[in-house]
Amino acid sequence: MDDIFKSRTSRRAFLRGSAAAVAGSVAGTAAASEPDPLITELQDWASYTGVGVDETPYGLPIRFEADVVRRNVEWLTASPISSINFTPIHALDGTITPQGCAFERHHSGAIELSKEDYRLMINGLVDQPLVFTYEDLERFPRENHVYFCECAANTGMEWAGAQLNGVQFTHGMIHNMEYTGVPLRTLLNEAGLNAAGELSDKWVYVEGADASSNGRSIPMEKALDDVLVAFKANGEALRMEHGYPVRLVVPGWEGNMWVKWIRRIEVVDAAVESREETSKYTDVYEDGTARKWTWVMDAKSVVTSPSPQKPITHGKGPLVISGLAWSGHGRITRVDVSKDGGINWETARLGKQGDTKALTRFYLDTEWDGSPMLLQSRAMDETGYVQPTKDQLREQRGENSVYHNNCIQTWYVNAEGIAENVEVS
Repeated sequence: MDDIFKSRTSRRAFLRGSAAAVAGSVAGTAAASEPDPLITELQDWASYTGVGVDETPYGLPIRFEADVVRRNVEWLTASPISSINFTPIHALDGTITPQGCAFERHHSGAIELSKEDYRLMINGLVDQPLVFTYEDLERFPRENHVYFCECAANTGMEWAGAQLNGVQFTHGMIHNMEYTGVPLRTLLNEAGLNAAGELSDKWVYVEGADASSNGRSIPMEKALDDVLVAFKANGEALRMEHGYPVRLVVPGWEGNMWVKWIRRIEVVDAAVESREETSKYTDVYEDGTARKWTWVMDAKSVVTSPSPQKPITHGKGPLVISGLAWSGHGRITRVDVSKDGGINWETARLGKQGDTKALTRFYLDTEWDGSPMLLQSRAMDETGYVQPTKDQLREQRGENSVYHNNCIQTWYVNAEGIAENVEVS
């Protein structure tokens, strides 16, 4: 009991000391013993009534959080119609991405398609071709799963060196949401697969309803495993930019396969070899050849705070280093953090665990003495795979690729707490 009491009093003393230190750093020359007017004086917000319950029928973030938004890099693409923007992962905590912050990737712009006009066709090597309405889909048994969706080009600009100064831009082509939908296998079984014969060598070709007709081939083994035909995200309808009213969810695999506004699923006896799986979304080697069918997003992690958009502002003392880790192969089992560019590593504390093919939050609770740091994180998943360095990736694939860059990222944090993107290979 004495030890517990000592621990608690020590903690209270620590918090008092920390509060005084923070007060001193914020107030400059003001002593911690001086009264704080925000405590001792009546404030405006306590002097009048606030807004009523009907002021905002659909809740929105408060104006003080106006900078927590998706952003794009204007010079990255020729037009915002076929382009991408980035999730503000530096400003979020936990693992669930609000739909309004989740990155967008369009090939011909986001479309408005109502539930009443929605149709999903299943055809090809099936016993009975079928067409489902939105209402039809809602009548099938549904499931809820949390998954990450990562664009294959996430971190793609970093292949040749440090390029973009912000974790939102280097790693923000990702979101993590709870999806509700019908397993694809349920719909395929409804149409019947006897006509397809042996299924081990069969594929499904999935196609979207937008003008780009984005389409991808998926092996039947995956289609019958964990793929969802989803119509809700985080408990509410999909946003227009995320494929309202229905999209495909392909857990652990590159985001281009998560076809939005999905209108057709065709059972075929070979991959279609569409544009999006030949000239695009293949990994070009140094000799000009390209590897394809590289669907799975390998284990990856990044420190989100401190980072270029999230500097250290409180000075020396207790510091929480935080970040995200994920793997398309399953669960994250461990994340290590280095403060010296990979020379020494400390094992981070994992947040909520148990989800597979979903983001995992990690924390390293440490003390900062004001010395410069080279911050890195290194993820490991349940298969034993360890996130590689840039040099290890380049040895295998060179520098011609745009896709599947899951290298260890480095932030240089100076004595003032300001971070920037640097390369430590």
